[in-house]
Amino acid sequence: MIDIFAQDVLKGLSAKNKYLSSKYFYDDNGSRIFQEIMNMPEYYLTDAEFEILSMQSKQIVEALQFSQPFNIVELGAGDGFKTFKLLEYLSNNKIDFNYVPIDISREAIDALTQRLKARLPNMSVKPQVGDYFEILKQNKKSDFPSLLLFLGSNIGNYQEDKAIELLRLFNENMKVNDKLLVGFDLKKNPITIHNAYYDKHGITKRFNLNLLLRINRELDADFKIDDFDFYCHYNPLSGEVRSYIVSLRQQDVVLKTLNTTISFDYNELIWTELSKKYNLEEIGELALASNYKTVNNFLDCKHYFTDSLWEKV
Repeated sequence: MIDIFAQDVLKGLSAKNKYLSSKYFYDDNGSRIFQEIMNMPEYYLTDAEFEILSMQSKQIVEALQFSQPFNIVELGAGDGFKTFKLLEYLSNNKIDFNYVPIDISREAIDALTQRLKARLPNMSVKPQVGDYFEILKQNKKSDFPSLLLFLGSNIGNYQEDKAIELLRLFNENMKVNDKLLVGFDLKKNPITIHNAYYDKHGITKRFNLNLLLRINRELDADFKIDDFDFYCHYNPLSGEVRSYIVSLRQQDVVLKTLNTTISFDYNELIWTELSKKYNLEEIGELALASNYKTVNNFLDCKHYFTDSLWEKV
C-alpha cells in the first residue's frame, strides 16, 4: 500500500495539467531553504509580519479579551522567528499561557524548542510534530481558551474553496470565543510582489526543485534537476502568484516505487504553488464565509501585510 505522499505525487504528475502540492515542499531540507527565502531582502513578508508582532503585541493580547490562562497553538510554527516577539511580550508581562507549536518537520520543532528554552526558560512549551487536526482535537478538550496562529500568509496557498474548507475545519476544532490570528499578504505594487517570488538569488528555484529531489529520495525516482527550471507569474487583478517547474526537454522520469514512468514534453509545466494576495474587504468576506467574525486587522506601517484576528462564532 502506497502512502499519501506517493498517491498525491502520482495523481498530480498523471494529470493532463501536471501539478504537485506545495504542502510537500517542507521536508527538512525544504524547511531550511524556506528560511533562506525569508531572509532575502526582497521577501518583504517576513519583515512586515515581524513588525506587526513586535510593535503591536500589546494590542493583540488586549483584543483577545481572555480573562484566564490560555493556549497559543501555532499551526506550521517553522523556526518561530516572528512569533518570538509575541511570546516574549507575554512572558515579560507575566501573562499565564502555554505555547503549543505544531509543525510537520521534527527538525524545525526541535530547533525551535531549544531556542525558546534558551531565551525564554520560564515559558511553558508543549511542542507537537504531526497533523494539525489530530492535535487540535486534543486541544479542544483543554479547559483553557485558545488563540490559534496561522501566520506567514500560509492561507494564500489555498484556492478560495479550499481556504474556506480549511478555515472551517479550524473553526470546528475551536471552542466558542476562541480566536484565530491569520496572516494575509495584501495586494500592492505588482513589481514588489514579483521581486519577492521571482528572486534573482535563485533560492525560490531551489525551493521548488527540492520537491523533485524529495520525490527522487522517497519514491526512488530519477528526476534530473538540471533538466528542469522555475517560473512564476503574478496577476494583480486576481491577486494570484502561480509558481511552476518547467521541463526543459522531452524526457521520461521513472518512479520505481510506484512502478510508473511519467513523460514530459518540451516546456511542459508542473504547477507547484499558489500565493494569493488579498485586500481587506476580501479578508472580511473570507472570515464570514468560514464562520468567524473579524475582531481587528493589525497592519504593518507600509500596509503590505495584515495579521487578522478572528473570533469563532
